[in-house]
Amino acid sequence: MLRITDLTYLVRDLDEAIAFFVDALGFTIRSDEPRPGGGRRVVVGPDGGGPGLVLKITDSPTLGRQAGGSVAFFLHTDDFAATHARLVAHGVTLREEPRHEEWGTVVIFEDLYGNPWDLIEPPAA
Repeated sequence: MLRITDLTYLVRDLDEAIAFFVDALGFTIRSDEPRPGGGRRVVVGPDGGGPGLVLKITDSPTLGRQAGGSVAFFLHTDDFAATHARLVAHGVTLREEPRHEEWGTVVIFEDLYGNPWDLIEPPAA
């Protein structure tokens, strides 16, 4: 069996990115380990498990366009109203008003660098 455990996520600054993921999204720091040469390997992710994001510092022009402007990150929640309120309270940019689709309640929001994410609460089974 194959499974994806972590994905590299490009950031400008580790501490700035950690604050966004932990404070605005409610992620946890799964690891924050020093590396030879003074760097750090930081992995953040949702408390409920699944793949983590390995935060990688870059000054690449791809920062904020990791999927060419398309939504590349899909964050599921079991409490859309609370998660949406958390995003708003932390000043996260929403690209639209929440909407109801056949696959659930959804809103597109932006991370620190303008990457679009979908916040989705799937319909009850």
